[in-house]
Amino acid sequence: MTDEIRTPRLLLRRWREDDREPFAAMNADPAVMEHFTAPLTREQSDGLIDLVEAYFEEHGYGWWAVENEQGFVGFTGLHWLTWDSEFTPALEIGWRLAVPAWGHGYATEAATAVVARGFEDVDSLVSITAASNTRSMRVMERLGMHREREFDHPNVPEGHPVRPHVLYRLRRP
Repeated sequence: MTDEIRTPRLLLRRWREDDREPFAAMNADPAVMEHFTAPLTREQSDGLIDLVEAYFEEHGYGWWAVENEQGFVGFTGLHWLTWDSEFTPALEIGWRLAVPAWGHGYATEAATAVVARGFEDVDSLVSITAASNTRSMRVMERLGMHREREFDHPNVPEGHPVRPHVLYRLRRP
């Protein structure tokens, strides 16, 4: 089990009770959730932390809480995509940061560390995002990922503006 990962500026770690409030605030922020179907309620955010912790127990990894010298700034981690498609199952690397953490290179720094952990188990990692999310696509490209395809996300309702998604892939060197 990988409980924590350190980078030069960040600590990726298991979740704590005091992460719940800033995580809920981040997930309720319309700017952070612009490329999702809707912001999350406090109850939904708390439930997500509970699912993430259970996922860690089952897989030995998951979404690590990310903190800098000021405290919680978001998450990054690994999660299996298992819904039915041509490219699943696939191990996904993902991230979400609070707005004050944007523009500092934290997503790339944290994700780079997580890539190394992912390659301990698989030969390729994927990352997906709404086709409108150019910020996340830039992080994917900085990680060395290559755009592989466009697809309609099966868990997003038909006609929703974030249903069109892109898939990026990184293969182990």
